Amino acid sequence: MLKKFKDLSEREILALAIQNEEEDGRIFGEYADQLREPDPATAQMFEEMHEEEAAHRDRLFATFRERFGDHIPLIRREDVKGFLRRKPLWLVRPLGVDAARKHAQVMEMEAVRFYQRAATRVTHIPTRELLNRLADEERKHSETAGELEEKHLTASARAAEDKSHEKLFLLQVIQPGLAGLIDGSISTLAPIFAAAYATHRTWEAFLVGLAASIGAGISMGFTEALSDDGSLTGRGSPWIRGAATGLMTTAGGMGHTLPFLIKDFRIAMIVAFLVVAAELATISYVRHKYMDSPFLQVTFQVLIGGVLVLLTGILIGSS
Repeated sequence: MLKKFKDLSEREILALAIQNEEEDGRIFGEYADQLREPDPATAQMFEEMHEEEAAHRDRLFATFRERFGDHIPLIRREDVKGFLRRKPLWLVRPLGVDAARKHAQVMEMEAVRFYQRAATRVTHIPTRELLNRLADEERKHSETAGELEEKHLTASARAAEDKSHEKLFLLQVIQPGLAGLIDGSISTLAPIFAAAYATHRTWEAFLVGLAASIGAGISMGFTEALSDDGSLTGRGSPWIRGAATGLMTTAGGMGHTLPFLIKDFRIAMIVAFLVVAAELATISYVRHKYMDSPFLQVTFQVLIGGVLVLLTGILIGSS
């Protein structure tokens, strides 16, 4: 079970802040190393951000030692409800410049919200002052990034910077909606096509698809809503995100369910296969457009996943 932020002690809050600064610093350092050869200007920007996170960590270390001694309890952001789940660095390679900077800005936004919330939970005045100062510094991090951008980046790189509202739109709508679309489009393939090949009756296949789509939509909607309350991540209302995820999950499953309203089994199957192909292409396009993923790479990943699940349903239904 994840701990609620409001249940953390001051000792745990400081320990979590230290861990966050260490992790963010390592991520910025890794970005700098990966981009040093293809884009040394951007690499230098991330190197300076890495040094800034190290300075934050050292100030937190000093405060923790003064109040609680040398032993820091092990508490990580994944142990606390409300933080974004970050992919391991090896999952975001090869790392593009735009993708790296988008990830960094999301990290900065989360850090601001964390320190603002942490300051309200602390009663020790010097510690509260430190947390408020760190919140102010993280808030200015975007401005600092802009200054570093002017110092290090080319005009073409500056022109590629997305607006802040686009990033919020990505967090609040695109990501949960895409997660739902992927789950609904792929996870429901097996039961629908298994039912179709087992019975050769389009109506029975339609009923199975309807149940699977709605059931998956409800499950995914509640999972998204309960996984993050948005207080630290800025991802908006959990129920709006949950509704977006649930609706897109249901829509993804219903896409290849509706063809089974056609009474002729062979025609229904042909139409269903075409719809599945269109769904997988749509998922690939959205991931490419909004997640800065190479189109051929994401197409291959989505295609492999979809085909494996589809074949599973066909083989089980035909057995």
